[in-house]
Amino acid sequence: MCCISKQIVMKKPRAAGGSRPRKQTSSREEKKKRALNSSQASPSPPAGQARRQEEVALQASVSPYHQFGDTAEVTAFRESLLSWYDLKKRDLPWRRRAEGEADLDRRAYAVWVSEVMLQQTQVATVINYYTRWMQKWPTLQDLASASLEEVNQLWAGLGYYSRGRRLQEGAQKVVEELGGQVPRTAETLQRLLPGVGRYTAGAVASIAFGQVTGVVDGNVVRVLCRVRGIGADPSNTFVSQQLWSLAQQLVDPARPGDFNQAAMELGAMVCTPQHPQCSQCPVQSLCRARRRVEREQLPASQSLPGSPDVEECAPGTGQCQLCAPPTAPWDQSLGVANFPRKASRKRPREECSAICVLEQRRAPGGARVLLVQRPSSGLLAGLWEFPSVSVDPSGRHQHKALLQELQNWAGPLPATHLHHLGQVVHTFSHIRLTYQVYGLALEGRAPVTGTAPGARWLTREEFHTAAVSTAMKKVFRVYEGQQAGTCKRPKRSQVSTPSRRKKPSPGQQVLDRFFRPQVPTDAPTPNSAAQ
Repeated sequence: MCCISKQIVMKKPRAAGGSRPRKQTSSREEKKKRALNSSQASPSPPAGQARRQEEVALQASVSPYHQFGDTAEVTAFRESLLSWYDLKKRDLPWRRRAEGEADLDRRAYAVWVSEVMLQQTQVATVINYYTRWMQKWPTLQDLASASLEEVNQLWAGLGYYSRGRRLQEGAQKVVEELGGQVPRTAETLQRLLPGVGRYTAGAVASIAFGQVTGVVDGNVVRVLCRVRGIGADPSNTFVSQQLWSLAQQLVDPARPGDFNQAAMELGAMVCTPQHPQCSQCPVQSLCRARRRVEREQLPASQSLPGSPDVEECAPGTGQCQLCAPPTAPWDQSLGVANFPRKASRKRPREECSAICVLEQRRAPGGARVLLVQRPSSGLLAGLWEFPSVSVDPSGRHQHKALLQELQNWAGPLPATHLHHLGQVVHTFSHIRLTYQVYGLALEGRAPVTGTAPGARWLTREEFHTAAVSTAMKKVFRVYEGQQAGTCKRPKRSQVSTPSRRKKPSPGQQVLDRFFRPQVPTDAPTPNSAAQ
């Protein structure tokens, strides 16, 4: 059920003793009123009618094999899934907070934060981040007043860093333009809040406000594709529309939020990508993929040759747009994991960067390393990192370019002290970045006191709590390992020295002396040659 609050309009009383020019409302106030009115508005009837017509047309073009044509099937699916969820659902902090929160805006905020954090991130990883976030910023107002530096610092290590920034931008918009009230419908959530897409809007609206709207995430895609035997690429526009239509058809009108969470829980815990536990599935009796597996396992003698199977999709003409293409035949070893079809992923772009840990050993208060801030937009926006330069993968001129970059931040530096330590490879969503890691320790020179804007010197303890990416922590581990003497050299450069060799047995020593060739006294030893 959609909760829509009434807007109270306060009229300014007229001044006694004659008319008086009315004070013009500031543009900020007008913007605030317009946004608040928009957040409360329901979708216009023509728009809603157009969406319903689109869904009807879509259903008419799809084979009944991929649909829930029977109302009894829909009811059975809802009841079975919700009964299972009530018994098996995980105890998660965002669920406890949402269930126990009476204030709608605080409940929506709690759900919103969890849904953003859970995008492309495992539940086990999110739990600690979510707990710390809600302890630090328990309300939208708290988050809106925080600095981006604080947000990045808490988000560090969670990945996809733009999520935290957009979440704070959304909180600021709610507080500054919407009167502190979160939009109550999926449509207005998606339209008004930055970074809120169709899935997040549907999740917040159904869980926090009880709006009867379905959601589709990766887990739900997997469940629906298997239950209705959809073998086409889920990223295809037509297939995606059909999945959203199925989700909307199935969502329980009495418990929409619980139903959506149950569908996601089923995909995460039972209907998993690689090893689904079909025997534990509450809707296995409705699953097309399960029936297909059972049919494929039947002996050939039990199937009549040349007779069409009533369980197969039989489109009137041409290839069904929801079935697997002929180029993707059934793989007996996969079973139900034949569904959904894996979308072909574009390989990440290869990039290379030279990066340096510049450390002042004798800085006041202890050793410090130099960090510089990334631009406010783009990859890892606003985070801190060691000075770096993009370089050619061949490695030409990277030493000179990196030294110049370091001097831009810290002034003249000894070129001979810049040493290559190794490399770190880190994959972002669309970039595979190779860092050539260098180190430069300033031992005897006077400490650098001034820093350029956008740079700062941090102790090692401060570095580990700063707003830095996981890639920077990998880089720093390479540097720390070199300082501690634990950096492993490549196998080809490792030389076995006599002190490291295991002492042979007495019998082996006799054999070694007998078979050892006579070496001239002026010949270089292996160690001297290596040096």
